[in-house]
Amino acid sequence: MNSPKLLLLAGDYVEDYEIMVPFQTLQTFGYEVDAICPEKKPGDQIRTAIHDFEGDQTYSEKRGHNFTINADFATIDPEDYAGLVIPGGRAPEYLRLNTRVLELVRHFMESDKPVAAICHGVQILSAAGVLEGRRCTAYPACSPEIRQSGGEYVPLSVTDAVVDGNLVTSPAWPGHPAWLRKFVELLGAQVTL
Repeated sequence: MNSPKLLLLAGDYVEDYEIMVPFQTLQTFGYEVDAICPEKKPGDQIRTAIHDFEGDQTYSEKRGHNFTINADFATIDPEDYAGLVIPGGRAPEYLRLNTRVLELVRHFMESDKPVAAICHGVQILSAAGVLEGRRCTAYPACSPEIRQSGGEYVPLSVTDAVVDGNLVTSPAWPGHPAWLRKFVELLGAQVTL
């Protein structure tokens, strides 16, 4: 039996932990993860940014790693995928301007397939118009976008996640354990200790 395939949206200056950790963790669980980026082909690289919480009024940003894209944005078929992962960082602010990105997001939400968004990833959900009546969370600076999109912003600890139907969201990378656990449960996996 083939492993379920997951789609991961990527772009330059995506948050390093929010792409690297889910990409590797989901593969550890046995999922095939296809990372795509507009205008990129398999083997192309994107740059990541490391966001940290160091006591300032907002997060700090440092250059991260290079991340290698492994699937072709132009040719993927969303019907082939069981779920969608949307990392945060700065990439969502411009990825949400891409019509096909928004179409992909709508496909997963309208098909009731599991969608995991973290931190600024909610900016893409907002732009796709899929938050109406949804409870979700994000980095607090994105809370106005959730509310303006008709969603309910849920303030949570940075280490937690919230599920509403097929959507699981978390404020930032410290929430990976809760966010990824809840996502794989939405995908049908049973996580036990």
